[in-house]
Amino acid sequence: MRLSWIAGLLLFVQPVNISESLSITHQGKTIASVNHADITMPLLDVPIMDVHKYNQFVGKIDRQVYQKPINATMDKLGNIIPERVGYKLYHQAFKEQFYSLLYSSRAYKLEVPLLAVHPKVDSELLAEIRGKKIGEYRTYFNVNNKNRTNNIALATEAINNHVVFPGEVFSFNQTVGKRSVNKGYMLARVIVKGEFSEGIGGGICQVSSTLFNAIDNAGLQTIQRYSHTRSVPYVPSGRDATVSWYGPDFSFKNKYNQPILIRATTQGGMVSIMIYSSDMINYKTRKVPAASNQISKEQIYRS
Repeated sequence: MRLSWIAGLLLFVQPVNISESLSITHQGKTIASVNHADITMPLLDVPIMDVHKYNQFVGKIDRQVYQKPINATMDKLGNIIPERVGYKLYHQAFKEQFYSLLYSSRAYKLEVPLLAVHPKVDSELLAEIRGKKIGEYRTYFNVNNKNRTNNIALATEAINNHVVFPGEVFSFNQTVGKRSVNKGYMLARVIVKGEFSEGIGGGICQVSSTLFNAIDNAGLQTIQRYSHTRSVPYVPSGRDATVSWYGPDFSFKNKYNQPILIRATTQGGMVSIMIYSSDMINYKTRKVPAASNQISKEQIYRS
């Protein structure tokens, strides 16, 4: 029984005459090298490929050569900044070339084969969905609170130029990401269980609340929204959307037949969010109450 098991195992392994060294290059530069001991294991005095070691090696190469695709965006003047194609390791081609060269008795170099990774949003799509405004909303804040102003600007930039495709759900927390000092967020006043306290990223709830009213104005479908435990001054009562990385999120679904584009900016104490799409969209707007442009002293501190 044991001999038959060993015989069966040997059917899946190949004796190899491995070269002393195989260099892996990317754009003409050596990024890794591999030798006999790196990717083989002894079995009955015959070196065979160690699948676990090979997978670890390939994973390292993959991380080194990966380039994330970048979506096309729009600058503050409305000009389109073209997309950038990304790249990832072409696993099948790499494996075939790797095995072929490694089993030879000479040293070789292997240039990493790549596959293009195209961004979801290219210039052509962006040009199509930037023309028709289907919703908008504006709120106001006191620029004298520097930390809060900083946080609002960062969160606004994080959602700016975001495209939501038909049937997709937009999550504020996932899009903005965790608010941290490393990302530039600062301590500012937040509301926790009805009480004021200091927290990293205080103020971003004004951005999520402005977005909620903009997408509601555009007739989009709110999936998840929670109000603060006490009133906030930057939107009418009941029109806020509180968010927290470890707590509530604000999300909505694009129920329309066309992608929608979020354009979000801050300027002179105003958060402005506009929702755009193509001329082919079938949509129905909703009327939403406007925010007051009178900034109270109390607003300096509120979330």
